[in-house]
Amino acid sequence: MRMILAASVLLIATSAMTPASAVDYPWCANYGDSNGGINCGFVSLEQCRAAISGNGGSCMENGFATAVQAPVRTKKPKRVER
Repeated sequence: MRMILAASVLLIATSAMTPASAVDYPWCANYGDSNGGINCGFVSLEQCRAAISGNGGSCMENGFATAVQAPVRTKKPKRVER
């Protein structure tokens, strides 16, 4: 019974720490060797390239980002006056 209670408390605490509106950005900056790290917080390739400029590294697509499509705009029908 204590194990179930402990597991429940751990699950609740972990889910509380996860942001509800997490965003997966489509571009990552890879700063090189094992000490460099990866930052996947870029909206565009140009933004990523600006971040690595002078620091070294490379930009790559975020494989975990969900594809977000822009809303489709439809033309409104023209209003005919009578």
